[in-house]
Amino acid sequence: MFELDVTRVQGEFTLEVDLRLASRGVTALFGPSGSGKTTLLRLIAGLDRPDRGRIALEGYVLCDTATCRFVPVHRRRLGIVFQEARLFPHYSVRGNLCYGMRDEDPAAVARISGLLGIDHLLTRMPNTLSGGEARRVAIGRALLSSPRLLLLDEPLTGLDGARKQELLEYLAALVRDIDIPVIFVSHDPQELLAVADDLVLLEKGQVLAHGALNEVLARPELMSRLGGFDISAMLAARCHRHDVRRQLSELRLSDGQMLELPTLDIEPGQWLKIQVRARDVAIALEPVSGTSIRNTLKATITACQPLDDMASVTLVMLDAGQQTLRALISTASCEALGLAPGMTVQALIRAVSLARPAAAPALADQEVP
Repeated sequence: MFELDVTRVQGEFTLEVDLRLASRGVTALFGPSGSGKTTLLRLIAGLDRPDRGRIALEGYVLCDTATCRFVPVHRRRLGIVFQEARLFPHYSVRGNLCYGMRDEDPAAVARISGLLGIDHLLTRMPNTLSGGEARRVAIGRALLSSPRLLLLDEPLTGLDGARKQELLEYLAALVRDIDIPVIFVSHDPQELLAVADDLVLLEKGQVLAHGALNEVLARPELMSRLGGFDISAMLAARCHRHDVRRQLSELRLSDGQMLELPTLDIEPGQWLKIQVRARDVAIALEPVSGTSIRNTLKATITACQPLDDMASVTLVMLDAGQQTLRALISTASCEALGLAPGMTVQALIRAVSLARPAAAPALADQEVP
């Protein structure tokens, strides 16, 4: 468990945070500029001191103003990656990777460099690297210092589209394979959707919401605060096979229901998390034919909730194969169809917004072969 209970006053701005974060996985800090994301990250790193509070990781106290304890940044064993790579220009890539290691471990260097796709760059100097390559080296250096916690402060900022997507794919793979908590700061919803497990929403120094990404994205009262996020569901599915002729990948949910996506660069058997926006889901009372919509899931309605600030729209919560799916439909349509909790319906998925590799979820034990 990672405990954060801190207050920091900077002029007219006050950060007050009281959080308990998971000791594994990725927690995203999200909020508008000036919400306190970087301030909180600097407190965790030990670059600044809180005016009041306590920070502890798995019982190891990094800071406690009540007992005057403050572990300096170089003794906290935290991996920190800033917006700029900040590599040592006079060291090779290998030299940069090994800089924070107590004893050089060739096997560890090989594993991390392979995971990040930089094993062919080890003899290169930093001034010969692209922006994305330099960021990957910085992340590798942080990981090879054997950190208790990895802090990523907008590591994709300033990269162009192709390099940003490339590094995002490496990050998505990386966070599945490391057994330490990660705090990821970003202003880009798509970055967070690609890597985050949990989301902390900050505004004006206060925590507005905190929880599993899937749960926070389901809260309609937060729509106006999430700035760029849509009400969505993140479904776990496993790649069943690739249909080369139709250029589609077939995915299977835990109850055996299938989804089709444009061909994905994954191996059959690999698990994914796919984002389905609520506005991309329609509802029918019976199976339909003669439509261009390829994906239909049998689901059970668990709730129908009109939106407070949009009475003309209703959020329909659905259970599809032990997973929550959401649909935003007009209140008039909801009433015309007579939708109510307990009804079995067909969820028509117009589009899947994002697919990302994922570890097998707990519900995989109940998967239909």
